Amino acid sequence: MTAASARTDKRRRTIVTPEGVALPVTVASRGARVAALLLDFFILYFGMIVFILVMIWLASGLMEEIANTAENKVSGASEFLAIVVILFFFLARYGYFLAFELGPRGATIGKRVCGIRIAARDGGRLTAEAVIARNLLRDIEMFLPIAFLLVAPSGEMGNAGIAGLIWFVLFMAFPFFNKDALRAGDVIAGTWVVEAPRTKLAEALSTQGAADGRSELTGTTYEFGEAELSIYGEHELQTLERVLRAGEAKAMAAVHETICNKIGWAPGAGDERAFLEAYYAQLRAKLESDMRFDKRKADKFSESA
Repeated sequence: MTAASARTDKRRRTIVTPEGVALPVTVASRGARVAALLLDFFILYFGMIVFILVMIWLASGLMEEIANTAENKVSGASEFLAIVVILFFFLARYGYFLAFELGPRGATIGKRVCGIRIAARDGGRLTAEAVIARNLLRDIEMFLPIAFLLVAPSGEMGNAGIAGLIWFVLFMAFPFFNKDALRAGDVIAGTWVVEAPRTKLAEALSTQGAADGRSELTGTTYEFGEAELSIYGEHELQTLERVLRAGEAKAMAAVHETICNKIGWAPGAGDERAFLEAYYAQLRAKLESDMRFDKRKADKFSESA
């Protein structure tokens, strides 16, 4: 076993979903999280700079007037422009992370590039409350201590600077003192960051009867109606995908029984994979079809919107 493989094994965990399904996950490395955060900050602040340049191009004279507010009376137009800029910075700073992490992928652009995503530690769905909490805590973990450092007197650290430095170091070191690399925001929100493999499902989904619902093992054709497919959403589809990718017999049997009970079928035994592949293929087709009509179902608890 190589050193890299040994480090990866140390980050492997098993979570149990509310349905009782055990799913293997790999906790994201600290390096991947730092790289994702830096990339997100670059995208965010680059977008802010572009926005400011566009505003200058649209109203170059007003920007000069705002810069001289101490000596000249600011016009209504320049005040409006200042408000727009402030609102944009506020919405961009918080909206960027919230918008992407509340999406079905649970990841910002930086996290997607680094192959990681946010997940609930209890195996359930990622709630809006959890995402909001972990992002608000970032102010306490990072931005507030940086503000203390910035207001430190020129040429000397000062009490505010020392306090900010200690504050910053403590929170930045927090992920190194727990095995799951949780930051304080993750602890409060009940989340963690895990690897999101980019590998696609095995070809069995398209070559062993998954598309038409026919089992090569028993010859049974599994076809599901609108009501049976409407029970689940994108979150359950992703869970089912992970179960099929892992290929663990116990996990597939548990999911098979859960789905059958939910849709009113007799569970049976021996043909679980063919059943799950057919259900996955037909559920995915339905969700993709709904998305083309701007209808989305995040999970089994939500209505199509």
